[in-house]
Amino acid sequence: MSRPSGGGVANDVTRFLSTGAVPGSPTSSTPTGHVFSASSQADWAAKRLVWVPSEKHGFESASIREERGDEVEVELTDSQRKLTLSREEVQRMNPPRFSKVEDMADLTCLNEASVLHNLRERYYSGLIYTYSGLFCVVINPYKNLPIYTESIVEMYRGKKRHEMPPHIYAISEAAYRSMLQDREDQSILCT
Repeated sequence: MSRPSGGGVANDVTRFLSTGAVPGSPTSSTPTGHVFSASSQADWAAKRLVWVPSEKHGFESASIREERGDEVEVELTDSQRKLTLSREEVQRMNPPRFSKVEDMADLTCLNEASVLHNLRERYYSGLIYTYSGLFCVVINPYKNLPIYTESIVEMYRGKKRHEMPPHIYAISEAAYRSMLQDREDQSILCT
């Protein structure tokens, strides 16, 4: 995905919107939130990683040990505890290259566990906006973030949705552009 480049505040803000790194911090030079390696991809495939229900965490990662008819034996990643579950309780996990994906419609395994995991990973990285197809999902950080300034408005002005990281300004820019070009009423629903 192409992102604007340059220096100074605009570049820091773009990095923050793409990675959650606070401008001026040592981690703000991280190029993207999508960090994965060939070894992590191979590890994912070899372990046959999946999501299993967890009372404490909602879902936990596990690797498939054995499949017997309608049952699956898994080993939890964190505790190495073995469980036998019905096949219906096990949800497929996305490959590492889909870590913190900006649009969840791009996930190869679109299930409850994968959606919640993606939102959680983005949120913990300071990325509160995530697309889900035509929708923009926002998780309230309960703190002020430096992403609502006039310079950010300018960064989104005239840009198409896919040219910038997910943000309410991308949604409003698209609605404004459609209103002018198509001469049709627009609405934005926030719930």
